[in-house]
Amino acid sequence: MASLLRQIVAGPRSRHPEAGLDLCYVTDDIIATSGPSSTYPQRAYRNPTDALVKFLDYKHGENWAIWEFRAEGTGYPDSEVYGRIRHYPWPDHHPPPFALIPNIMASMRDWLKGLGNVSGRVVVVHCKAGKGRSGTIACSYLISEDGWTVNDALARFTGRRMRSGFGAGVSIPSQLRWISYVDRWSKHQKLYVERQVEILEVHAWGLRDGVKVAIEGYIDEGKIIKTFHVFSKPERISMDDPQQLDTPVITDGTKDVPTSASTPVSTSAVIFRPHHPIILPSSDICIDLERRNKATYGWTMVTSVAHVWFNVFFEGRGPENHGDPTSDGVFEIAWDAMDGIKGSARKGTKALDRIAVVWRAVPADKKPPVIITEPRKGAVVPEERAADWRQAENGGLRKDLGLRTESPMSAEVSRASSVKSGASVVKEGESESEDGAYGVKTHGPAGEDHVPRLESGGATRGAADGGSPGVNGGGAVGVGELAGIVQEMKGAGGERSEEMKT
Repeated sequence: MASLLRQIVAGPRSRHPEAGLDLCYVTDDIIATSGPSSTYPQRAYRNPTDALVKFLDYKHGENWAIWEFRAEGTGYPDSEVYGRIRHYPWPDHHPPPFALIPNIMASMRDWLKGLGNVSGRVVVVHCKAGKGRSGTIACSYLISEDGWTVNDALARFTGRRMRSGFGAGVSIPSQLRWISYVDRWSKHQKLYVERQVEILEVHAWGLRDGVKVAIEGYIDEGKIIKTFHVFSKPERISMDDPQQLDTPVITDGTKDVPTSASTPVSTSAVIFRPHHPIILPSSDICIDLERRNKATYGWTMVTSVAHVWFNVFFEGRGPENHGDPTSDGVFEIAWDAMDGIKGSARKGTKALDRIAVVWRAVPADKKPPVIITEPRKGAVVPEERAADWRQAENGGLRKDLGLRTESPMSAEVSRASSVKSGASVVKEGESESEDGAYGVKTHGPAGEDHVPRLESGGATRGAADGGSPGVNGGGAVGVGELAGIVQEMKGAGGERSEEMKT
């Protein structure tokens, strides 16, 4: 019955065999797993916390510890994992605030390679589905602490975590950009400088009607994404000729590229220039785009959703300049390279061709920069405050295509006169599903495609020897209980697929 419930919830993953626990050994000492849960109905289709702990105790004794990255909450109290857990949370489908990276890497390094006899230890990383956020950190560790190349680290995580033909383990463009940042950081003394940043202008080529452009950034230790500014119509300057834009050179963080290298196919070229300074508290910047079309009776139709994260320390070549990045710059990106809805490739109809963000660091005499280095071995490594574990199923962003009520903010944005199809093209190797766990697989430490389920008394059992491939550790689920659980999930808003995303 539990297996049937998992099929109901998993949807497109129902045709794929499941092991006793949804986890994989990325390497001998790094385990990636989906977020366990201690409460129903979630534990009926996820790793039950007690079953995961039992497995880790059986395989690794006291030599395991958890690193979790869920700003929406873990889904279990720390006491259920003996308090052997480190918290570095940030929101689903996004890259981490880069200021967290040095402490995450150092804390994992100290557990696995610290002073004294620490042989045989393992790190267990998890987010929601054990894919995007977990993969970002697992790959970052392999690159910065074990000397792997970016390509090798990404290939290893994909090979161990994903079924063949279901795309990459880490697929969100901004998370991949962060992994490339980690590579550059690790090659240049592991030095990072946090600065406040002012957004001067946003240039858009090929801008369609009805597009809302917002500037976002992290607050509350990275747990919350705050909208700092939404450009209004009075802040929008139309340019008949895109070549009039005063942007002589575009930088991608590693080399300078003339603007002529990008040929705009524009419907209009626009400069968004704020009437008041937009100051973000850190070097992590997000540009969020949403296109709305006028519907009727107070409704609008959202036909495009996309965003992109970048970090001005790296775009300003900070690592290559010995920790002294440029004080200003321009970040450019094309529509097709931006992040889609909830980690998927889906963005809806094209809202623009490309954008360029003109930024400037706040002068040091107004706000001194903060120099962040990786803590040395044996030093105390700071940990972040955990999110409320009880809110695990209520967090996350719900932005999507479709009908929305009209708001005063959306009324400030010019709208197109017609509603177009929201269909989008999915590239080969990418999944159209927004389910962060879509296509994942289990992997044992020796590379086997199956992690056996631990029964009481220390014996193991899996689908191959007659065991059920469904949920473990939770006992049998009767038909009546199954129906009640399904009904409860439907009553929670019908967002079945939301429960299984990264």
